[in-house]
Amino acid sequence: MSAKKIYLISGEVSGDTHGAELMHAIESELGQGGVSFYGAGGPAMREAGGESVRDWVEKSAVMGLVEVLKHYAWFKKQFRSMLAELREIRPDALVLIDYPGYNLRMARAVREALPGIKIIYYVSPQVWAWNKGRIPKMAAVLDKMLCILPFEKPLYEDSGLSTTFVGHPIVDELEENKIDVARDLHLIGLFPGSREREISKLFPVMLEAARRLHNEDENLRFEAPAATEKLGELMHKLMGKAKLRGDYVKITSREDGGNHKLMQKARCGVIASGTATLEAAWYGLPYCLVYKIALPTYLLGKVLVKIDHIGLVNILAGKTVVDEFIQGDADPLHIKEALEKFIKDGDHTEKVQREMAEAVSQLGEPGCHMRAAKEVISTIG
Repeated sequence: MSAKKIYLISGEVSGDTHGAELMHAIESELGQGGVSFYGAGGPAMREAGGESVRDWVEKSAVMGLVEVLKHYAWFKKQFRSMLAELREIRPDALVLIDYPGYNLRMARAVREALPGIKIIYYVSPQVWAWNKGRIPKMAAVLDKMLCILPFEKPLYEDSGLSTTFVGHPIVDELEENKIDVARDLHLIGLFPGSREREISKLFPVMLEAARRLHNEDENLRFEAPAATEKLGELMHKLMGKAKLRGDYVKITSREDGGNHKLMQKARCGVIASGTATLEAAWYGLPYCLVYKIALPTYLLGKVLVKIDHIGLVNILAGKTVVDEFIQGDADPLHIKEALEKFIKDGDHTEKVQREMAEAVSQLGEPGCHMRAAKEVISTIG
């Protein structure tokens, strides 16, 4: 039997991690030599798939309408290049991992140009938040939806799209990265995100909150993990501009344990909206969420988004479990006050940790990537 050919596309750091784990699981099921991988992702997917998988994630992980428009010509070039590759390779399946702005356009183009290819979506787009009307259009071009949040399954099934809830990918990854470490009561985590734009907007605000907290308690220390070396350089530059006195803020790298180690040893933290907020909740790190994007993108989002919360923990819980500071509210004062409450009010901290645990318990058991791999193989046939 000839090797199956699978083309995968991910455009963000979290998607790169999920994609690489999925690739390992598929190879485990089909055996060595049973599958060949192609596509685009980040360093983890390239390592899993080899030279036929391009690493584009540092440039592709832009956020918001304004930021995407600035890079429109580059994205258009990448889109044409990938579509040409797909025409040449003619894989058995195209697996799209999150990244809906790009991937849903690719799904439509591939369905029209190469109707025989199975198109599978892994880590379903959050259209339930901004446009449920797109679901029937997605059903028309996709063969399979692999959703990671329990409430998503009936939404897609109602449109006639074959859908499986496989559990959330982070459960596997977080379980693997679990360590036995006591929380440092003087350590606070700063998690400014994995995109240049959000780091530029949020890290200075976090640093100012750290300065204010340290002015009141010199025993406090702060750590900020950088997702890549390039982002680490940016964070060091922003620290230089902040002119912090002393060495109470430390920037760490993936080699130091990254987000996951810090989430398990810090007392509390402030986190940019995204997957990291779910990871922190799973590890029991009490935190506040911050979110700040270009004003035109935010104003457009206010019109389109139809949900009360942006944090997944709050969405899963159906109520406010962690504080969300958005746009103008994402300021040093709000962050300082939220973190101070965790430091000074034990009952408040325990309540937040308990409600976070209840929310993330809905994410399913470990084994998500293997369940997803089996669904991909079954869909190929």
